[in-house]
Amino acid sequence: PAPGMESLPEAVLIRILASIPAVELVLVCRLVCCQWKNLVDGAALWILKCQQEGLTRAESDAENWQNFYFLSKKRKNLIKNPCGEEDLEHWGEVENGGDGWKIEELPGDFGKEFPSEEVHKYFVTSYEWCRKAQVIDLRAEGYWEELMDTTQPKIMVRDWYAGRSDAGCLYELCVKLLSENEDVLAEYKSETVTIPQDNDASWTEISHTFSSYGPGVRFVRFEHGGQDTLFWKGWYGVRVTNSSVTVEP
Repeated sequence: PAPGMESLPEAVLIRILASIPAVELVLVCRLVCCQWKNLVDGAALWILKCQQEGLTRAESDAENWQNFYFLSKKRKNLIKNPCGEEDLEHWGEVENGGDGWKIEELPGDFGKEFPSEEVHKYFVTSYEWCRKAQVIDLRAEGYWEELMDTTQPKIMVRDWYAGRSDAGCLYELCVKLLSENEDVLAEYKSETVTIPQDNDASWTEISHTFSSYGPGVRFVRFEHGGQDTLFWKGWYGVRVTNSSVTVEP
């Protein structure tokens, strides 16, 4: 009989396997035989796939190249409608203090342009507390339980806020990592940021990275909000936009 693929040098077989879509490698190819399973579970194949697709990391950081590959390919902002392009769609548990939330075009009255040209709108608060939240289902986004429990990839949270130059305001951010039963496993809560009246209206980024948070995380709950400090009718409170939650490779 003609020699089969098992007779190929391992380096050649790895190059052949690297041309196969990643999901098929894990779900199909690793079930073919012990040799293929070992190659799919090993680092060399995934290092090659990362190189082929321009996914880079420091060798010293390499713990699980397969997870790094999948996390890099999946990496995206898990917050839906972060800039108000769809009004308040996807935002739940909305608290509409004063005259409630409003969406405005950048830069807005007494405001400044956002640092990125890709952002065109923002949410703005009123004269009593306005809050809104999103709950991200990590499994629904493709982050499987073993990955979250064992690898515990870093979860990066970012938000942007600004005041208008003629009014003072308050801002808060609170993010929780939740279990299956929505128990709080880790939490980040900013201080209450006070922006004075006659500020320069510049946009400020706030960020936090969750790591080594333990097993069981299934949801991320993102909540932010604020109000003005002058109690003027209308929308003189803090402005927020470009919120993001990403699972990092």
